[in-house]
Amino acid sequence: MKLKSLSVVNYKNIASKHLELDPKMNCFVGKNGVGKTNFLDAIYHLSFGKSYFNPITSQNINHDADFFMIEGLYDKLDRDEKIVISAKKGQKKIVKRNGKNYDKISEHIGFLPLVIISPADNDLIIEGSATRRKFMDGVLSQTNPEYLQLLIKYNKTLAQRNALLKYFALNHTFDNENLSIYNEQLNGFGTKIHQLRANFIDEFAPIFKKRYAHISNNSETVDLIYQSKVHEQSIINLLSETLPKDRVLQYTSAGIHKDDLAFSIADYPIKKFGSQGQQKSFLIALKLAQFDFIVLQSKSAPIVLLDDIFDKLDETRVEQLIKLVDDTNFGQIFVSDTHSDRTEQVIKKISKTYKIFELS
Repeated sequence: MKLKSLSVVNYKNIASKHLELDPKMNCFVGKNGVGKTNFLDAIYHLSFGKSYFNPITSQNINHDADFFMIEGLYDKLDRDEKIVISAKKGQKKIVKRNGKNYDKISEHIGFLPLVIISPADNDLIIEGSATRRKFMDGVLSQTNPEYLQLLIKYNKTLAQRNALLKYFALNHTFDNENLSIYNEQLNGFGTKIHQLRANFIDEFAPIFKKRYAHISNNSETVDLIYQSKVHEQSIINLLSETLPKDRVLQYTSAGIHKDDLAFSIADYPIKKFGSQGQQKSFLIALKLAQFDFIVLQSKSAPIVLLDDIFDKLDETRVEQLIKLVDDTNFGQIFVSDTHSDRTEQVIKKISKTYKIFELS
């Protein structure tokens, strides 16, 4: 799969731009603030129907406009696929494939697989469990449509149960029979999600460890462990056990929406005991493992976005990283950097074909 051309209008600070792209390597270079990352984000948007950096649609529209439009022409399985995403202030976002609207954006997820490596990935280590669940859900949703639908149904039911708990508190009432309907639904959807997550980690963890071993020259041992209270008891029992607490808090405090991934190095939390270099290597291994997993599941090489990596890694590490992704197993790569000379010097050593887009 290749992105052949990209057109962007009124997206963040990009007023209007059309680019014909290289099938292998594309680099966006320029000073900070000129929109390098925004081009990568536009490509991400075409795959997921939302921004990687700001999921609030209205905030992605250029300040001087009332709409944005992103158009990508892809070559997938020797067939042209045109994806258009547009949004007007105050209106629902529209996602079209070859001129036909998707009824639900979720139907598009997984059609254009993509992996992004960005400085924002550091949130996976330093932020709370929601960020790590989002990573896990993102990988699974790209490779398993059933998982994405289960997750949507679970989250909708969760919102309804939370609304009911708030209603009980506001009206000083309680109806266990009504609440039990949502408990049963959460148990049904959540149990399946838990099993799919557990299966995913069983398959994903060895791939990740292999990638990290390669990056670190086998100098350290790392692990990632799926943490869930559902390992020990059913969701129905959890909801029953936490009901008094939930009624006070007015939201559901237990379930698969509280699951986490524990990241460790030498059996210690990498957040506390990993050096900056170890944390960077951990995150890169995590994203490369994501790539490997998607290839295994979908038999298609995802597009890879490397955002601002030269500023976060030394040149040798960057060269190693691009060598890793610039082989026959990888597809199309997009890189952003502040220095065109530095970028071209590294890319020339590795890639036979490339395009550099200088932004100002």
